[in-house]
Amino acid sequence: MTRQLRNLALLSLGLFSLLILWLTYLQAWNSEKLSCHPLNPRLSLIEERVKRGAIYDCKGNVLAQSSGRAGAYQRHYPLGEAAAPVIGYVSTRYGTSGVEACYSGELLGLKGFRSIRNQVYRLLGRPLEGDHLTLTLDARLQEVGYSLLGGRRGAIVVLDPRTGAVLALVSSPSFDPNRLEEKWEELNQPQAQSPLLNRALQGLYPPGSTMKLVTATAVLQKDPGAAQRTYHCPGYLKIGGWKLTCPYAHGRVDFQEAMMYSCNVTFASLALEVGGKAFVETACSYGFNENLPFDLPVKVSKIPASLEGGLLAQAAIGQGEVLASPFQMALVTAAIANKGVIMRPYLVERVGSGGLVENSFIPRPWKAVCSAQVADTIKEAMVATARAGTATGVNLPGVEVAAKTGTAQNPQGDPHAWMVAFAPADNPRVVVAVIVENAGSGGVVAAPIARKMLELALGR
Repeated sequence: MTRQLRNLALLSLGLFSLLILWLTYLQAWNSEKLSCHPLNPRLSLIEERVKRGAIYDCKGNVLAQSSGRAGAYQRHYPLGEAAAPVIGYVSTRYGTSGVEACYSGELLGLKGFRSIRNQVYRLLGRPLEGDHLTLTLDARLQEVGYSLLGGRRGAIVVLDPRTGAVLALVSSPSFDPNRLEEKWEELNQPQAQSPLLNRALQGLYPPGSTMKLVTATAVLQKDPGAAQRTYHCPGYLKIGGWKLTCPYAHGRVDFQEAMMYSCNVTFASLALEVGGKAFVETACSYGFNENLPFDLPVKVSKIPASLEGGLLAQAAIGQGEVLASPFQMALVTAAIANKGVIMRPYLVERVGSGGLVENSFIPRPWKAVCSAQVADTIKEAMVATARAGTATGVNLPGVEVAAKTGTAQNPQGDPHAWMVAFAPADNPRVVVAVIVENAGSGGVVAAPIARKMLELALGR
C-alpha cells in the first residue's frame, strides 16, 4: 500500500511539474505570440484602449492611420481600394487581414520596448499607442498599377531584385476598407469576383510560357552547350499518343530564337532531354512546393513531385499540373536578374516610432538557384525577346528591357495573359510580374501594363 501511494505521489509530482513547465513556456516564451494571435478575443479589448500605429509607404505617405480617442478609434486608409488587399483592414465585427493582421502585435504596442512603455503609460494614465510600420511599398506604384488593371481580375508584383524589397503588390478587383462593414455582404457575393482575395499572393494560375525561364535554367545547368545548339520545330511534338503544338511551325531555331518566339516544341523537347527529376528539382530550387519566407502568407506554388512524358512536356511550357502565384513568378524573374540569386523578399522596412526603431530589415540572400553564367544566358534571350520577339510591347526608349510573355491556357475560360520583365537589363533595378485573368495574349494585354510599371519604377 505504501509503495502504491509513493508511486501515485511521484506520478502526481511528475504531472504537476509538466504542467508548471507548460505554463512557464506559455507565459515566458510563447505569451507574445499568443497575445497577438488574430483569434485571441482579448485583442478586441486592446483595440479599444490602444491607438494603432500608422502604416507608411517607403516615401512617408500614409497607408493607414487611426484617429479619435480611446474607445472610439477610427481607422482610415487613404489609398482605399488600391492598397486594400495588402494593407488589409481592422474591424471589430470581421477581424483583421493583410499587414494589419500579421503585424497586430507591433501596431498595438504588444511587442518589444513599446509594450514596456505602454505598461508604464497605463499606470500613469497616459494614452496608449502602438508602433508605426514603414513598408517598402511605393504608394504611387500601387495606385497606378491598380488603375492599369482597370477593374479586370489580375495582379501585379513589383520588386527590387538586388534587395528583395517589394515595391508594389496590386490585386484586382479590390474593396474599400473604409467602408468594409457597410459593404461586407456585397463583397462576399459570387458576382463580386472575390475582391477580398489578394491575387498577387494567394492566386494560383498556370504560368504559361513564363515557366520557360525555369525550364531554361534546368537545361542550361545540366548542359550549358544547349545555348549553342539549333532545334527544329515542325509545329508539333508527338509524345506517345499525345500531341503538343506551337502556334505555328518555327522551323530551325537556336536557343535564343526559341525564347524569342516562345517555341513550345523546343522547350518541351529540352525538358524531356533533361528529365523530370532535374526539372522538378530546379522548380523547387526557385521556391515551388514550399512556403515562401515573406511578411504575408503566400499560397504555395505547385509542381508534381514526379513528371515524365506528356506531363513533363506540358509542365515545361507552364501548362498541365503546374500552378504558380504572381509573387512566385516575380521571384523566378528576380533570380535571373540577380545573377542566379533570389534575395529574401520583404515588405516591412522598419518598426518603431518617436525616433526609436524597434526592428529593421537587413537584405540577405534566400536561394542560389543557378550560376551567374546560366542567368546571363537566359537574360540575353529575354533581352532578345523584348527587342524583337513576343515581348516588344514592354520596350522603353533608352532602356534595355529583358522580358518573357505567357499566354496560359486554362479550363475555366479564355487564356490568362502573363508578362514578367526586368530593367535595365545590364544593371537590373526593377522586376515586374503581371497577370490579367482570361485576357488572352500576354504580349498584347500584359505587356503595356508591365511597361508602364517599369517606366514609373525607374523614374522615367
